[in-house]
Amino acid sequence: MAVKKITKRWLFNNLGVILVILLALEVAFAIGVRGFFYSSVEQSVNSQANYITSMLKSYSEDSSVTFSTEVRRMVEQFGEKDKMELMAVDINGNVIITSSGFESTEKMYMPDFEEAIVSSDMRGQFRGVINNENVLAITVLSPVNDESLAAMRFVVSLSRVDEQIVVFIAIITLIGVAIIFFVILSSSYFINSIVIPVGEMGKTARRIAQGDFKARLEKKNDDEIGELCDIINYMAEELATSEALKNDFISSVSHELRTPLTAIKGWGETLAYGDDIDRDTLQKGMHVILSETDRLSSMVEELLDFSRMQSGRLKLVKTKIDLLAELGEAVMMYTERAKREGIALIYDEPDVMAPVFGDKNRLRQVFVNVIDNALKYSDEGDTVTITAVLDSHNLEISVADTGCGISPQDLPNIKRKFYKANYTRRGSGIGLAVADEIIAMHGGTIDIHSVQGEGTTVVITLPLAGKNTEDTTLISGETPPFDQQQF
Repeated sequence: MAVKKITKRWLFNNLGVILVILLALEVAFAIGVRGFFYSSVEQSVNSQANYITSMLKSYSEDSSVTFSTEVRRMVEQFGEKDKMELMAVDINGNVIITSSGFESTEKMYMPDFEEAIVSSDMRGQFRGVINNENVLAITVLSPVNDESLAAMRFVVSLSRVDEQIVVFIAIITLIGVAIIFFVILSSSYFINSIVIPVGEMGKTARRIAQGDFKARLEKKNDDEIGELCDIINYMAEELATSEALKNDFISSVSHELRTPLTAIKGWGETLAYGDDIDRDTLQKGMHVILSETDRLSSMVEELLDFSRMQSGRLKLVKTKIDLLAELGEAVMMYTERAKREGIALIYDEPDVMAPVFGDKNRLRQVFVNVIDNALKYSDEGDTVTITAVLDSHNLEISVADTGCGISPQDLPNIKRKFYKANYTRRGSGIGLAVADEIIAMHGGTIDIHSVQGEGTTVVITLPLAGKNTEDTTLISGETPPFDQQQF
């Protein structure tokens, strides 16, 4: 229906404009053609009138001829009688003789003769209808003072000229109709080249909206429509990827939740129903339960943060803090774990302060996530090196590991929500996305460099607090919904 409306509106608007233009051109052309033909006839009659006037002068000056006789002979032998009629008129307005031989006993209607009598140039002209015929009449007073002849009158029928004008107008009209027909064909072709792809886009978009993320559009032209096809296809690919990542995320989270719950339930049943539980077994069971409970709490907190980000409700409570102190505490949290897993955790804390205006809990959350990932994707014998470098404006923190690294195809997507590059390692796939958003809210960046099989380096860059920054608490505004943010 929308396609039909566009087609009708397009044709109506274009044809309306073209019809107005063609009508104006046709009227102007008709007026011009009519004026040209009438002017040509008038010029021809005036030429004959000038010739006849000169002949009358020569007859009056030639004493060997009789003036009235020569005038009669000239009228009777007029060479243009097939085109116009020549009349000799006396002083009373009576027709003496005509080139056609027509004689009338009644006095003829001759407004041109009456005009010539009073005109200073001794000429009169009339164009109009006489005896139901459109004519052009020109009267020229005789230059010879003779009682038998007062004027010579030329009368031309304009009926044939009018017929020629009608033919020309008909030709112009046919040309206009042909132009309109061509415009309709070309416009229909052009409109179809737009509305048909638009209709296909609508159908494909509806399929995508209904969950068919495999639906694709065929790009036929490299123009704006083709670009829109590419955008819709890209959108479908992104939605398909997001759907797959979401499903993987649900599966991963389910697995991550099931593992600690299974451990807690197993040790809980052992401790509750087991006989002769010694102290060592009790301590081991309680340690597992506490450890897995902490793990569950961490996962739930990640999910809550992610939910806040998606809804735009994540807020920061900013104060002026020493970021290196927060980094040092985060490193200390993983010292024992690194020893236990046989991974060298190296951090040489600079003996300076790094004042940053930020949310210390959220920034520590970022450090914990990055260091945890570095240890998670490293094996026994690997090394995790943490460095901090300050300049006059920024603090750059680098966490480099010699673990498994990230493949080139996974690296561009590593900060996307739900994305997991390595499904053999535990994790939900949202921690790094949350960390990236937190750093962005502090005006910083997270850059990731990795070579598969050699290791990964995560570089966190944050602006230092200015000297004039007040040591006060600031609750930042809400973030835009996570789905609307660009990473």
